[in-house]
Amino acid sequence: MMRVSALTFGGAGERPSRLRRLSGISIGLVYLCFPVLEIITGEVSGVRAVWGGAGLAAFVACYIATVLSPRNFGDPTRLTYWLLGVTTLLGIGLAVAFGGGWLTLPIYLAVVYGMALRPRLSVAGVLAMGLAVALIGLLKEHDPGTTLVLVFQVITLGVLFMGVRNTRMLVARLRQAQEEVARLAASEERLRIARDLHDLLGHSLSLIVLKSELAGRLAESGSERTVAEIRDIESVARQALVEVRDAVTGYRQRGLSGELDGARAALEAAGTRLTIRLAGTPLPDALDELLGWAVREGVTNVVRHARATRCEIEVTMDEEAAALKIVDDGRGAASYGPGSGLTGLTERVRAAGGTMSAGPQPTGFALRVTVPHAETSRPPTRGVR
Repeated sequence: MMRVSALTFGGAGERPSRLRRLSGISIGLVYLCFPVLEIITGEVSGVRAVWGGAGLAAFVACYIATVLSPRNFGDPTRLTYWLLGVTTLLGIGLAVAFGGGWLTLPIYLAVVYGMALRPRLSVAGVLAMGLAVALIGLLKEHDPGTTLVLVFQVITLGVLFMGVRNTRMLVARLRQAQEEVARLAASEERLRIARDLHDLLGHSLSLIVLKSELAGRLAESGSERTVAEIRDIESVARQALVEVRDAVTGYRQRGLSGELDGARAALEAAGTRLTIRLAGTPLPDALDELLGWAVREGVTNVVRHARATRCEIEVTMDEEAAALKIVDDGRGAASYGPGSGLTGLTERVRAAGGTMSAGPQPTGFALRVTVPHAETSRPPTRGVR
């Protein structure tokens, strides 16, 4: 039984070099020794041998050119179609003209069809080559058993290489999917860092500005508190630097109690009286961190925009959910518009399965966050680390 070895073709996503493809097809071309032996042994002689040798050389050249032509799997270019058409004419023509060992040529055509064409065209081409071998065998009165073996090889090798092409296409798509996942992960990480930096620096810089203004006024009046306020500014700046580093490395963990302490310091510097009410705490770790972020964002907005004299923070937790409410009596509602801070907080809360609302009230502004306990086992989304 005559066999054709596996060939190496380039495909989307892999793009092996032409040298690799050429080395792969060279092994398969060894089986062209059957028509060559007919010429050498004199079975095909005279003018027929000359034409046969020239035709075989042309077939091999066109076959190699078809294999090496630029294309993706199942998506040949116009050049590939032209080369494949010429190769098909030469293969079928030589098989019809000489019969015998020349019937191996349609096998190579079936392999190329299986690797280069779209699925429907591949199936049609392989079946056409099988039918062509059977008809040529009958026309040339070729041995029925050998003809049947050749038809079987055309079908099986064509199907085999269609499977090889499909497998390599799946591998290419898998690699593309992996690249897309990596790209999305990197994009999500950039968003996480941007969101964390906004939350961290927005709060800290607002506090630094307030304390700097206070220190300036105290310095003008010659108050002894000036040095203390400057030291507070230094402390806040150092803490902000530490938090930024932690956020970039992805290991920042600051809970609700720490944020409440920071809120008290920031609001006192802004001249706002703070009232804190806690019920049902302590919170689970995931909720503690999430509500801490909410307190930071809410208080930052109060300091920046509200010009409030009073602010209330209420945290409650029952058997079903944990809730946070921040209410002020300021004027921030007059120019309300959800910025990147509230947008980022909304994303965190939704990722934890909760809800958030923020908007003007009759006497100020209110921020409300509610997160059910069923989702607290999953920490808020902060990107891929």
